[in-house]
Amino acid sequence: MRHRKAGLKLNRTPSHRQAMFRNMVTSLLKHERIRTTGAKAMEVRRWADRLITLAKRGDLHARRQAFAIVREKEVVHKLFENANERFGAVSGGYTRVMKLGTRPGDAAPMSLVELIIAEDTKKKKAKKKKTKTEGKPTKKATAKKVPAAVEDEPADKKEKAPSKIKAKTKDKKEVAEASAEKASEKKPVVKTKDEPSNAETEPAVDDTPKDEPVKQIEVASNNQAAPDEKKDTPDSTKKKAAAQKSDEDEK
Repeated sequence: MRHRKAGLKLNRTPSHRQAMFRNMVTSLLKHERIRTTGAKAMEVRRWADRLITLAKRGDLHARRQAFAIVREKEVVHKLFENANERFGAVSGGYTRVMKLGTRPGDAAPMSLVELIIAEDTKKKKAKKKKTKTEGKPTKKATAKKVPAAVEDEPADKKEKAPSKIKAKTKDKKEVAEASAEKASEKKPVVKTKDEPSNAETEPAVDDTPKDEPVKQIEVASNNQAAPDEKKDTPDSTKKKAAAQKSDEDEK
């Protein structure tokens, strides 16, 4: 029974198996990618992740444990120097496996194992989603603005109407004043050959009709004519007719 015994045997002895994976992990950390079969690739991931966690810890004991697995000192120093910068933001999952297909000789499934890139470790900032209520005016604000605009319109119209009436009345007054000034001006008298040179200029006669004196004269004439004229009543006409008949009979 294989209780608490992790890992694959891969039809190899323990010494052969450990030596093989130590070589594969060293080449993976040195070149950052290797090409191998699918079963070996899944097992190499466990070894690589363990070494990177030791490098992130960075103390002397972790460095000695890494030297017990990795065969080259330069690879260990490089790993411990760049581990925190490259893998500090990630806790696990330092490698990826991509399937490449089958091998032409024996049709074994092949895979590519590689370390993740530093850009992949950076966490993307989450964008804030705009809520539905942002950027929309409230109902109360719109309800208050509409009546204010409606009330302003009639007030402007009311102010404009009297100004037009005043302008018309002013125009009429100006025309009347201009006509009065023209009438008051004196017209010059033209001299003829027969008239003496020392003749005085006659004053100009106003041609403009004056309504008030004419009306007064007409009213006075009507009042005077009213008492003189007497209309014939029907009794007077009968008396005249009887007097004429009596005169004819006497003749």
